Amino acid sequence: MRIMASGINPADTKRRGGWNASSMAHPLIIPHSDGSGVIDAVGEGVSSKRIGERVWLWNAQGGYGEAGRAFGTAAEFVALPSSQAVRLPDDTGFESGACLGVPALTAWLALQSAGSLSGKTVLIQGAAGAVGQICVQIAVAHGAKVIATVGSEEGAQAVAEFGDVNVVNRHRQDVPSEVARETAGAGADLIVEVDLAANLDIDIVCLALHGTIASYSCSSNPAPVLPYYAFADLGAQIRFIQGFRLTADQRTEAEATITRMLREGTLSPSIGAIHPLSEIAAAHARVEAGGLGQTVLTLPALTGVDHE
Repeated sequence: MRIMASGINPADTKRRGGWNASSMAHPLIIPHSDGSGVIDAVGEGVSSKRIGERVWLWNAQGGYGEAGRAFGTAAEFVALPSSQAVRLPDDTGFESGACLGVPALTAWLALQSAGSLSGKTVLIQGAAGAVGQICVQIAVAHGAKVIATVGSEEGAQAVAEFGDVNVVNRHRQDVPSEVARETAGAGADLIVEVDLAANLDIDIVCLALHGTIASYSCSSNPAPVLPYYAFADLGAQIRFIQGFRLTADQRTEAEATITRMLREGTLSPSIGAIHPLSEIAAAHARVEAGGLGQTVLTLPALTGVDHE
């Protein structure tokens, strides 16, 4: 497949930087799991009708805890199993398509923890991040009451654009008080958590009886100590979300939801910066610095193919 855009996630910079004792698993690596482009050729058993299809990719390089593939999407071409190339709606740009793999699949899986979202209260911690912003959009589109925490006014403005969302600046407002006010003291049915260790105390106060925490990261402390009875007394559940580990059935459902929302216009990844491939080091530095919005690399255009 010819790559038109390559998405960079914190997972990519963490893997490269040796976070949590990770190491370079191959002597030569082309980074990045997410990307988008056009199918250039197909292998045995794949319909030739797919040639020329616009697609987005997932797990091109692989996830944590495994060697994965050596060659990801930061290149002009990549060869992947057909199932990992998902049709991209015609009116969705390649840059947006490159932002779907890790963030959108992680967000979808986290939100499945509550079953039907309609009428439920969802607290999204770190809502201005890539996963957080997509979580907000999915939750709003499915009828949830959304409370979204952010750490800056810039992040608050970005999240507020997604509709009826109570945006809470965690540096200026008391998160538990805002959750209590929004839920008449009942708490959130689901908390989507960006850093379980950092927010444990807040989550305990904010969680409803029989509520669920769906945590997709724990960067501040990879080995947190959990106050067992504080959660047990709530009848709570904690789910550990790994966007690289969806089952085949989960992926099928997630891809269908993502595609439908893209076509409806209810899902639109927020892109903060677009760099050419030659500026990959600067693009990684932006991700490491926590730049708002997703960071994308564009590659030289294929003749006759528009990046839009």
